[in-house]
Amino acid sequence: MTKKISHLLLSLGIPSTRLGHHYLCYALELCLKDEDYLLAVYKLLYVDVARHFNTTRDNVEHCMRTAVSRCWDRGNKDLLSNIAAYPLIEKPTTGEFLDILYHYLSQ
Repeated sequence: MTKKISHLLLSLGIPSTRLGHHYLCYALELCLKDEDYLLAVYKLLYVDVARHFNTTRDNVEHCMRTAVSRCWDRGNKDLLSNIAAYPLIEKPTTGEFLDILYHYLSQ
């Protein structure tokens, strides 16, 4: 599943040279194992990703938010819009971004 997640992030314009790519990959793996992570992104998901990568929750949040912005501003926004189940009028939050990718990957 990791390769599929990484390929999707690359297709969205989030290069693997960015920490946010790796954090998002791991976060999505966790979400696919336990959907409850989507209900507690800041309090639980960021903490577990930070623990795995030996960093802080704030760093994880920052890097993921930067990756989402990169996708929205310079990446494949059309692909993101196509896989979302609703129209994207503005840049999704990191939680919304994770939710969109989670539902796409869990199909």
